[in-house]
Amino acid sequence: DGLVLIGRRQLRSNNSWMHNLPKLVSGPEGCTVLVSPVDAERLGVVDGEPAVVRSARGEVELVARVTADMMPGVISIPHGWGHDLEGATLGVAREHAGVNVNALGDGSVLEPLSGTAVLNGIPVEVAPVRAPAPA
Repeated sequence: DGLVLIGRRQLRSNNSWMHNLPKLVSGPEGCTVLVSPVDAERLGVVDGEPAVVRSARGEVELVARVTADMMPGVISIPHGWGHDLEGATLGVAREHAGVNVNALGDGSVLEPLSGTAVLNGIPVEVAPVRAPAPA
């Protein structure tokens, strides 16, 4: 698709422990994929509908938000979610699990200056989860 994934922080979700506070996870879904209108139209992704994001290392499924805040060719998923994984013990957070964006990265590819895993600029594909309408 020629898309790259970048992470993002959210005001009410600066750290994952904040997902265990009912007031901070109330309101609209926090763990969404942001997609530009140009890419959404090209890929058949619809605002508010589930989409699948695939990389060479894995895939996640989450709600798409179509927004002009994203430039074509770039999508964004927030970090710090994925509270439904084995061993997660935060009860409120489990109810608002979201997806673990790290499942899309390759932990063996390191950023040369910091020595940490590359978490931005990951090549991905995005597709709607729903079946295409019959022709």
